[in-house]
Amino acid sequence: MTLFSPQTQTAIDFAADLIRQSKHAVALTGAGLSTPSGIPDFRSEGSGLWSRDEPLEVASLSTFRTNPEKFFDWFRPLASQIFNALPNAAHVALAQLEKAERLRSVITQNIDMLHQKAGSFSVIEMHGTMRTLTCTECYARVESAGYLSAFDKNGENPLCPKCGKTLKPDVILFGEQLPQTAWFQAQRAARQCDLMIVVGSSLEVLPVAGLPMQALDRGAHLIIINNSITYLNVRADVVIPEDIATVLPAIAERVLNG
Repeated sequence: MTLFSPQTQTAIDFAADLIRQSKHAVALTGAGLSTPSGIPDFRSEGSGLWSRDEPLEVASLSTFRTNPEKFFDWFRPLASQIFNALPNAAHVALAQLEKAERLRSVITQNIDMLHQKAGSFSVIEMHGTMRTLTCTECYARVESAGYLSAFDKNGENPLCPKCGKTLKPDVILFGEQLPQTAWFQAQRAARQCDLMIVVGSSLEVLPVAGLPMQALDRGAHLIIINNSITYLNVRADVVIPEDIATVLPAIAERVLNG
């Protein structure tokens, strides 16, 4: 059992009370949720991916179209980390809350499928997914498992089984629009919820960063669990700047077992 400071324990108890009182809670998750699973985030100073690489040079749609090899050379170590990652206790806690009907859905900025691996069913993937790949020529879509395994082990760039052209992971690159269906679902969830739980997101990337404000404008409560300050800390009912993988399970335990 993790021992928390009195201040953190009070915040955990208050967050649990808000979840128990909620009729329609949703979660918004970001890269900080998956760092305990060994997947690097993008913006942390020194360790984030964008502290080492220029995103528009390696992870843009333009780069993929003109120089897919450059994209895949950058993407290979990240794909390997994602392919081998396992959900952490925070992913499991969210899945438990959903199973207990304390959480309606998860809106995620992550592409790693760890929510689904942990047992979450209602997952809105805002930045796409590693689960599938789409051909850039004939638009055939395939499951990624076999292709990513070969990509990880042998460095084989994924090629379409129908036409032999390059397969693109169904993740959103710089210069691409968000998936329209996911965006509409996320907006609807934000407008209908009476509680939004932000987990592991610095709320810096628009338009997803605006979803909590939509919820607040309609009277919803807001819980933020994140190590860094967000622009909405001053509006949140509870802010817990602690380790997500210990705090979120503690909140779920309090909600489910009192």
